[in-house]
Amino acid sequence: MRAIEATVQQIAEATTWDLRIARIRQVPQRHGTDEHAAIYAEVARSLYVPQLGPNFAYIHEAQFYELPHFLGAYEKAVTATSEFTMVSAEHLQAVLANEPTTLLVFRTITGLTKGEFAASTTLVAEPSGLEALSADKVDSMERHGSAPSDSQVEAAALAIDGIMSGSLFGEPPGPLKSKQSKPDSAEGWATVARFADVGVPYSHLLHQRHYGGSFRQVLDATSTLRGNLIEDAVEELFRSNGVPHVRTSRSQADVESRFEVTVHPAPDFVVFDAADTLRGMLECKGANDGGTARDKASRFRPLRDESLRLGGIPLLAVLGGLGWTRVNDTLGPVIRACDGRVFTLANLEEMLTVQPFPQLTGTA
Repeated sequence: MRAIEATVQQIAEATTWDLRIARIRQVPQRHGTDEHAAIYAEVARSLYVPQLGPNFAYIHEAQFYELPHFLGAYEKAVTATSEFTMVSAEHLQAVLANEPTTLLVFRTITGLTKGEFAASTTLVAEPSGLEALSADKVDSMERHGSAPSDSQVEAAALAIDGIMSGSLFGEPPGPLKSKQSKPDSAEGWATVARFADVGVPYSHLLHQRHYGGSFRQVLDATSTLRGNLIEDAVEELFRSNGVPHVRTSRSQADVESRFEVTVHPAPDFVVFDAADTLRGMLECKGANDGGTARDKASRFRPLRDESLRLGGIPLLAVLGGLGWTRVNDTLGPVIRACDGRVFTLANLEEMLTVQPFPQLTGTA
């Protein structure tokens, strides 16, 4: 046990990243295999976990989901329907034709997603020979106010009318409940008008947030941006410092033919020198729960094997999210696979002090 503590302390006291990496690489020579996991876990806990931030505390801004856009559509809907008291199918058809963005308000009242509402218009369109809305058309009306055809607007109005009256879907079977059995639409347009007039109790607002998850829609809408957050930061670092690199999500085939990287999928980034020789591989992984981090940690074993097959080129990781604080089967194995070359957004610039970057910086 004292030997383990001494090794961890020696790694912690390294004055440079390269010295830390060198000492981490000595672990297999200095200790038996039954001690490795404990060492890497303790190194992870003491040196790497403090750099991990709670990226779940932030969301990307998406104008479509911000209050000003919704309020603009809401005010138009309230005015055009006299505070939701003029809501016949014929009147809704006129409102949607004149102000297509109001579809956002009416669809939100029904509690349906864009795809679900589009499918609802199909149910009323087909028997009547009308043109149903696609999910993309719903989106363009709500975002940009793009004009629907007369046939589409009639289908949309009939769908809203049928949903709110309860005639489109009917009574749910068995233990199911209708999406209209929520406080603001439980009695159809009557409760909508009442809530619009007197307001929604705060308890009801919080309950709906509890029901649907706070920021659920905007998180779903920006999932690609969140997934790219770490990769975007790495790419910006490389660009601003002149590091030759390939972001492999945009060029998987090129990486294999150009650098003979055969692991699939390829690492998120490869870096190379002026002679077009591969100098390093980098993988980005975000995880906000331990189970996800454990699954993603397994990705580094084949990457490690590939780095050794290619002559021992450096393998680096950039991680994000509190899932990596579970050190024994998540962060520890990644540190081992990368010989300690593990960074976060908090200390990303320090990565440029680690081999091979000092020789690559400014050469792109």
